[in-house]
Amino acid sequence: MTPGTAFLTREEIRSLSTRSDLWGAALVLHCWGVILTAAGVFVWCPNVATFLLALMVIGSRQLGLAILMHEAAHNALFRTRWLNEFAGNWLCGAPILADLAAYRHYHLMHHRHTQTDKDPDLRLSKPFPTTRASLRRKLVRDITGQTGIKQRAAQIMFAFRLVGETEGVSSQDLAQAFGGPVLSRALVANLVLFAVFWALGGGWLWPALWLLPLLTWFQLVLRIRNIAEHGAVEAGDDPLRNTRTTLAGPLERMFLAPYWVNYHLEHHLVMHVPAHNLPRLHALLRQKGIATRMTLARGYAQVLRDASSRPERPAA
Repeated sequence: MTPGTAFLTREEIRSLSTRSDLWGAALVLHCWGVILTAAGVFVWCPNVATFLLALMVIGSRQLGLAILMHEAAHNALFRTRWLNEFAGNWLCGAPILADLAAYRHYHLMHHRHTQTDKDPDLRLSKPFPTTRASLRRKLVRDITGQTGIKQRAAQIMFAFRLVGETEGVSSQDLAQAFGGPVLSRALVANLVLFAVFWALGGGWLWPALWLLPLLTWFQLVLRIRNIAEHGAVEAGDDPLRNTRTTLAGPLERMFLAPYWVNYHLEHHLVMHVPAHNLPRLHALLRQKGIATRMTLARGYAQVLRDASSRPERPAA
């Protein structure tokens, strides 16, 4: 039984859960349109400002691709199943070196065991709240590419480890590893991207405007998103307290939280509601007077303050 049935009628859930091929196509096209527009602006007017803007916008839309793959993992991106699988694998997952099937297995375990010892994402939220210095070090590692390089190296390591062997391998490893068909899809997708960037202005644009954002800004916003969802919230099985919704403004939605990913508490209440209906679900919960019981943050600045609220240890 979905947790949302404690707060919503079955008719309300059914209305909110309607999937649409048109919506799915619009979201995927929007994401890639923003990526190519950002790259095109830099090619049209190359300077430091347009490069940094492109890096941030593209890195944010790489997170957007991950969010749309997440939608596909819940069979909520497209109504037509084969479109959902094709887009989730080829248009969303493969370009960012992710695999829909492995992610789906891993992520559904997270929903089943949220904030318990069996939650595979507990390692992402358990360190919080931490100190400001600790959070600062994590964010610096992300934006400088250290985290991204380490994770890609781990993918390669797990890929070699998984050849002919899955026994004893954790779901986290499976979700990270790329090998066989996964690696083939990633290579094909990135060869296509290389060709597109070459046509825009040269092959050097692929490492500059795809690989670099993937290793830097994408990792930064991915961490901030992970912290916002379950970091520094109450432990336990109350779905209104063990997950957070962040009330994001336009700039935050542009650079940190695309495609309504900030409505994470609502997503956990009814995980098969398409992302574009999550604001409606949030408004409905407010109408029912439930918002006062929910874990809410007014922006990502508040999230980071809460996540770094542990006092520094006094010097010995």
